[in-house]
Amino acid sequence: MVAEPQSVDGLAAIEQWFAVHDWQPAPFQRRAWQAFRAGRSGLIHASTGTGKTLAAWLGPVSRALEQPARRGGLRVLWITPLRALAADTAGHLQQSASALGLDWKVETRTGDTSASVRARQRRKMPETLVTTPESLSVLLSYRNAEDSFRQLEAVIVDEWHELLGSKRGVQLQLCLAWLRARNPALVVWGLSATLGNLDEAMDVLLGEGAAPGERITAAADETDEKPLTIRGLCPQNIERFPWAGHLGLSQLKGVLEYLQQGQSALLFTNTRSQAELWFEAILKARIDWLTELGLHHGSIDRGVRKRIEEGLRQGDFRCVVCTSSLDLGVDFSPVDRVVQVGSPKGVARLMQRAGRSGHQPGAASEILCVPSHAFELVEIAAARRAWAAGRVEARRPPRLSLDVLVQHLVTLAAGPGFTADRAFDEVRTTHAFAALTRDQFDWCLTFITQGGPVLEHYPQFQRVVAQAGRYSVEDTGIARRHRLSIGTITSDAQIHVRFMKGGSLGSIEETFIARLKPGDVFLFSGRALELVKVRDLVAYVRLAKTRRHRVPRWYGGRLPLSSELADSVLEILEEVQAGEYADAEVQAIAPVLELQKQQSALPGRPQLLIERCRSREGEHLFLFPFAGRLAHEGLAALLAWRLGQWVPATFSLSVNDYGLELLTSTRLPELNDADWQTLLSPDNLLDDVLAALNAGELARRQFRDIARISGLVFQGFPGRGKTDRQLQASTGLLYDTLQRYDPEHRLLAQASREVLEDQLELQRLQAVLQRAAGQTLLQMPLERFSPLAFPLWVERQRNRITTESWQDRVQRMIASLEQHAQRKTGKRP
Repeated sequence: MVAEPQSVDGLAAIEQWFAVHDWQPAPFQRRAWQAFRAGRSGLIHASTGTGKTLAAWLGPVSRALEQPARRGGLRVLWITPLRALAADTAGHLQQSASALGLDWKVETRTGDTSASVRARQRRKMPETLVTTPESLSVLLSYRNAEDSFRQLEAVIVDEWHELLGSKRGVQLQLCLAWLRARNPALVVWGLSATLGNLDEAMDVLLGEGAAPGERITAAADETDEKPLTIRGLCPQNIERFPWAGHLGLSQLKGVLEYLQQGQSALLFTNTRSQAELWFEAILKARIDWLTELGLHHGSIDRGVRKRIEEGLRQGDFRCVVCTSSLDLGVDFSPVDRVVQVGSPKGVARLMQRAGRSGHQPGAASEILCVPSHAFELVEIAAARRAWAAGRVEARRPPRLSLDVLVQHLVTLAAGPGFTADRAFDEVRTTHAFAALTRDQFDWCLTFITQGGPVLEHYPQFQRVVAQAGRYSVEDTGIARRHRLSIGTITSDAQIHVRFMKGGSLGSIEETFIARLKPGDVFLFSGRALELVKVRDLVAYVRLAKTRRHRVPRWYGGRLPLSSELADSVLEILEEVQAGEYADAEVQAIAPVLELQKQQSALPGRPQLLIERCRSREGEHLFLFPFAGRLAHEGLAALLAWRLGQWVPATFSLSVNDYGLELLTSTRLPELNDADWQTLLSPDNLLDDVLAALNAGELARRQFRDIARISGLVFQGFPGRGKTDRQLQASTGLLYDTLQRYDPEHRLLAQASREVLEDQLELQRLQAVLQRAAGQTLLQMPLERFSPLAFPLWVERQRNRITTESWQDRVQRMIASLEQHAQRKTGKRP
């Protein structure tokens, strides 16, 4: 006779487990457990390190403890944005479940999972699976997908804010819609840290027409809210004509002193290039830290990164120099300090990185911000103010990304198949496709079954077969190629870097290696490497004997200044204009700001600063909207085109996060306020931007990513991938063909829209022009460049090809400007 399983109070068991460890559940955790048990879905918002994981996880665990007779089958699906986090997350979930006596298996399913484990999981799922959006889509592409998810009770999406504003988030929305359609009672929870649009984030996660969700926000008085210290490293001497990039490493001594005072630190940079340079500089200065210093970024070999992460957990490193590769999720409790080199460009990013220190409830977080040029001191003060005021950036979710929808439909066709009406109803329950029309959906069906009117004669584009109203992939080769292509992450082609005698170092973008010839030396993975040869997408190298080197440039490092941070900067500049220096960082940069006031003026929210001067190069026009680099690129091109309609002229353009420069050798007429209002008018913005820019070429490049996501091109089998040049050539040919014979093709329209919205930030540009209509225009004629204008001139010099060192020219210009400033003000810096 089999004994009846004893009844267990799941919540009581959890409370007892907490008490044994002398822990106290936070009220927001208890609210989350109760909400899950009541069958409600929602969003948990709390600072990094305050217990979000247990708040989401122990709700399902408490229910499972009360159902000991129910065994087997996937019950909880845990989605993580980074596969590097999957193993760490699974370990924490398994540890707590086992400690509570729950006999569940927690496994991972990512691109790193072995083929044998993946095959076993398709036959028999564990009770909990930690996976990524891409791997979840792959699971839906098998015939037994409905059986695999039949017992699923809950989906938990970790770091939802990281997925929300991207096509990966759209991909996940579509997968969740499919799961909900088969289990309307499915409970879905998202976990989010710093985010400005929490209600929208929750609504996007739960889908259209869902029952109202519950937003659980941890209050400061219930989580032992982490004390947070943000301060800038103020240099002892500041040049009155600062320029981007020169100040960072000059403060190495102060950074080393700060690192010396702590136990373990993360030093964040905004680019991989900066990370390489800082790692080398610290190692040169403190060779005794050789075994305590690490380097971590996305191009370094995965095995090396894993060893670095394990060393951080164990407290083996005094400092790890890193990029956004360590922004998320991983628990490095020994880390007690964080350094941010360069402006974070956004409030949320700064808080995310600050939270890497003291990664446990109640522990203090501290971040030292090291400006890479003097004006970033103002950004540091502005970020602290914006955080204190709760002004955090929102992340806007994409809509109508048809390339993602097409990929999803082929995924379902390769798996259990679908019918048109049911699939249409499903996808319209997502925020991304709530506005999808039946005409657009039917176009997608025609695209996957026939390829469209231009490509219908080519069999490779007829991927899906419609039989008796059901859509499926019948060709196993097509299904296999599709599974290899699932995902929305796109990047420039990568070249693997290996030593001649063996040993992988990681990968570098092909465009950088293409500029090198054998014998050239470059800095990578903390070493000076000499290029020996390039063969089969592998760059073979040896250790270089010289330390003169180039530094790789990765295209992912151009972070634009956020609107929230820009507004806080302008607020501070308005105070300075009134003579108020309230922050230590602003006091440190006072000589620069005072010179700007004397020679010109300071920008602010009520006024737009326009400077004009003439040099041997020609006429210079400088504008300072403080709208971020991407919006300024579009604005510079727009103004140059509109000015060119009045006076035939050729313009050189330069932009940074604060403003833009237009340079022409043509003598321009005097421009009054009415002229500038016309030039800055938001009327006909779209047509004028398209006319001003090589929008066709930009759209052609964007189409490459869309073509890969939608399956128009196949990137190749593992180890035999196409090069970036091959992909661009094949997608370029497709683009030209469709433009000529099918100009109304919906993916062409999407490429143009994404260029305007993402690459040029058209909405932000429009907001700048609309604000300009109500601003006072401060037109300031100058004899020489002002401190705000000078960095724009330097930016242009940096991008020129010349036999003269651009740094030498910059130093000569600084000396000339200082002499002029001293004559005018009678003051030395």
